[in-house]
Amino acid sequence: MLKVLKFGGTSMADAAQYHKVRDIVLSDPTRRVVVVSAAGKRFSEDNKITDLLYLCYAHLQYGVSCDTIYAMIRERYCSIRDELGLKTDLEGEFDALREKMEHGISREELVSRGEYFSALLMAEYLGFEFIDATRWLYFHYDGTVDQEKSYAALRELVGEGCAVIPGFYGLMPDGKIRTLTRGGSDITGALAAAALDADVYENWTDVSGILMADPRIVDNPKPIERATYSELRQLSYSGAQVLHEMTVFPVREKNIPLNIRNTNDPSHPGTLVSEEFVEPRSSQQRFITGIAGKRDFSVVTISKKGMAGAVGTLRSIVEVFENNTVPICYTPTGIDVLSLVVPTEKLTPHLYSITDELRSEVHPDSIKVSDNIAIIAVVGRKMAFRAGTSGKIFAALGAQGINIRMISQGPDELNILVGVDNKDYAETIRVLYNAFVK
Repeated sequence: MLKVLKFGGTSMADAAQYHKVRDIVLSDPTRRVVVVSAAGKRFSEDNKITDLLYLCYAHLQYGVSCDTIYAMIRERYCSIRDELGLKTDLEGEFDALREKMEHGISREELVSRGEYFSALLMAEYLGFEFIDATRWLYFHYDGTVDQEKSYAALRELVGEGCAVIPGFYGLMPDGKIRTLTRGGSDITGALAAAALDADVYENWTDVSGILMADPRIVDNPKPIERATYSELRQLSYSGAQVLHEMTVFPVREKNIPLNIRNTNDPSHPGTLVSEEFVEPRSSQQRFITGIAGKRDFSVVTISKKGMAGAVGTLRSIVEVFENNTVPICYTPTGIDVLSLVVPTEKLTPHLYSITDELRSEVHPDSIKVSDNIAIIAVVGRKMAFRAGTSGKIFAALGAQGINIRMISQGPDELNILVGVDNKDYAETIRVLYNAFVK
């Protein structure tokens, strides 16, 4: 039995949090591989270490002293070390890094140091081996992960032992450090779990799993006890912000269960995510898994007589958006009408060129653009086979005077999408939660 654990920034924020992490890890001998983030915020007005490192690099680029910011970073980690009674030579590490900064350092190497320092301290605190990410997480020149090489390297390095690994970064073929996107430590943890064929990947954060709705909108939303990978992907893509949405792919490929847990409430089981679940016959069949959404979409609606039977029209329309680097998020359709839902911030700089190209390539009867649209997804299993779902949505929102601008349900049975005005976003989520969950 092997569990790979990842701890986020809030779990690494100070010495008290380190103590919680140690208790969690050492309470279970199967928890042998730990991936850590840089120190996060200790309180609302505090700074994330990664943000401070980005700021240091910006100062260096403009020839402005970053001594005060650098001292804050140094003091933060040294205080954690001293409070825990550790002996890691952070002074030497910080002096060497400062020297490198004076003579030129890449942005990605500098911002990766938060995870590096966190892992050094946590490895000593746990009594585990420190394995630098540059020793196993390898990228191709195009920035994608070389999974075959990376997985083999980590298996050899870990063996039957225990290890702490910094998240967020790895090594390019030319020896330079490359970082993942923000939140990339989630991906590092998933890759480590996949490489080691872990039995479980535990992702420890500051919430007790995934909630059925945003707690800033819905009071005390219920937690999601179990979800499939497909449902998690839908919720993450639609706006749920529990973990990096790309995390699911490495563990899903290996069918490794993902358990999202709370460092500050380790007794809570959190949310368990797997490829599928067999529901006991005696249990009540679950209908809704969760509700999530995002604001600030635009809907581009293209109408043309005979478009439904024309060959190649859809391809031509999609190519126009692709050529202008505007991602298409959703595509609700009708007879001779195609709507494309896109992020407004991506569309705005290219709106005129897109409309001109559409007129030239497709010769539509009309093109309409609607802005300030929010898209809310109601996610659950087998909703396509639950009669009256769409009617219930219309009735619930209509009773509250909320105008539905768009509604769409795909054949995958996983979600129903509702488009409303931005101003109705929060109220729509509350109404849907009360209608389907309470």
